[in-house]
Amino acid sequence: MPTPNIVILGTGMAGFGAAYRLHAEGVMPVMYDKNAYYGGHTASFRYESGFLFDVGPHISYTKDPRIQDLFADSVDQRYETIQINLNNYWRGYWPLHPLQVHLHGLPEDVIVKVITDFVEERQAPERTVNNYADWLLASFGRTFAELFPMQYTRKYHLTTAENMSTDWLGPRVYRPNLEEVLRGALSPAAPHVHYVTHFRYPSDGGFMCYLKKFVPLGNLKLSHELLSIDPRTRQLTFSNGLVTHYDGLVSSVPLPDLIRMIQGAPPDVVEASRRLACSTCAVVNIGVNREDLSPAHMTYFYDEDICFARLGFPHMYSPRNVPQGAGSIQAEVYFSDKYKPFTGSAEDWIDPVIRDLRRCGLLREEDQIMSRKAMFLRYANIIFDLDRAAALKTVHSYLDDLGIAYCGRYGEWGYLWTDESFKSGENAAERALATAACRQGSTARIFV
Repeated sequence: MPTPNIVILGTGMAGFGAAYRLHAEGVMPVMYDKNAYYGGHTASFRYESGFLFDVGPHISYTKDPRIQDLFADSVDQRYETIQINLNNYWRGYWPLHPLQVHLHGLPEDVIVKVITDFVEERQAPERTVNNYADWLLASFGRTFAELFPMQYTRKYHLTTAENMSTDWLGPRVYRPNLEEVLRGALSPAAPHVHYVTHFRYPSDGGFMCYLKKFVPLGNLKLSHELLSIDPRTRQLTFSNGLVTHYDGLVSSVPLPDLIRMIQGAPPDVVEASRRLACSTCAVVNIGVNREDLSPAHMTYFYDEDICFARLGFPHMYSPRNVPQGAGSIQAEVYFSDKYKPFTGSAEDWIDPVIRDLRRCGLLREEDQIMSRKAMFLRYANIIFDLDRAAALKTVHSYLDDLGIAYCGRYGEWGYLWTDESFKSGENAAERALATAACRQGSTARIFV
C-alpha cells in the first residue's frame, strides 16, 4: 500500500505533535500555515530592542517524563528549571497565590467574613452544583467567591460564573480545608498547594525552541492561507491559488474558522460553531531598564478598573530574554466576540497598560521604557460557557463523520496545556492514518 498523503493544518504544538507521530510511521506530512513563520501560539519574537516575548505566557510544567525528555532534547538540554512564584493584586494588596490559602495581610474584616462564610457553607446542607458559581459558593462561601474568583471570571472569561460549567476545572482552582484557610490567614507562610510548583523554559530563543527538532519532520508550507475544504473530493484550496488533495487531514485550526471553510457544512453545524465562545486578547509587551520589577513570575489582577487580567515577567523565565540588567512585562487584556467585542487595535492598549502598571506600583515614574509592543490574538482562551458542551458535540460529530482529525486547544476546543496539545496532535495523527488506510483499502477493492 502506498504511503498516505497526510496534510496537517497548523504548525503549533499540536501540529508538530502530529508530525512527530507520523514520522514514527515513516510518513512525511505536508504542513500548512497561514503565517510567514511556524509555531502558531508557540512562536517567539525578539524585537530590535533585544527583548524577546512569546505569543502569550508559555512555560512547561508537564510531569510526563516522555514529554519532558522530548522537549529537553529539542533544546539540547539547555533549559532553565525554576521554582514558580505566583501572586495576586487586589485593591493595593499583594497576597500570594492561590489566594484562598494566603489571606494573611488582607483587611481583618475581609478575613473574618471569608472564614465565617467558609465555615457556614461547610455546615449548611450540600449545595446542588449546576454551574461554576454554585461550585465557588460550595467551595469557598459567598464572600470569598464574590470578591475574588467571580470577579476574576468576568475579567478573564468575559462572562459570569453563573454562565460557566465546571468542565474546565480539574486541578486549576484549589479547594482547601478549614485548617489550610486558617493557617493561611494567620501566617504569611503557607504550604504551596498550586498545581504548578516548578517549570522549565528554554535558556535561549524563547518557548518556540521546544519545537526546534520537530520542524524537519514535516514539509512546511508557510504563508498558505486556507480558503476552503471540499470533503467529498478531499481538496484544499489556498488564497495563493494552490489546490491540493489529502488522504488524511489533521487540523489544529480553530473550529469556527474550520467549519466556515468546509464546503456544504450543514446549517446546524455552522450555527453550533458560532456558539463556541473564545476570548480574544491584546497582549502588551513592555521592556524596562531594570529587572527588579516583581518577585513573582506571574500575577493575577482582580480589580475591574485595572485593564489587564494577568501579567507575566519573561525576564524571570530566562535572563537571555532581555538585554543585560533589563526586565520585561507581558500584560493580557481580554475580550470576546460573544461577550465583550474588541475594537480598535492592540496598540491602543499600550498606554492604558503602562498607566495601570504605574497605578499598582510595578512601574516607577523614573523607569525608562526601552520597548513597547502589542499584538492581537484572535483566539486566546476557550470559554466554558453553558453553550459549549452541546455545540461542541455537534461540531465534533460532524468532523468525525468527515474523517477530519482535529487537535490542539482550538481543535479540541478545550483548556489544553502544552504537553496536552502535543499529545492531542499525536492522537489526531493516529486517527488520520486510520482514515487514510480505510480510504486506500476501499479504493483498492474497487479495482480488484
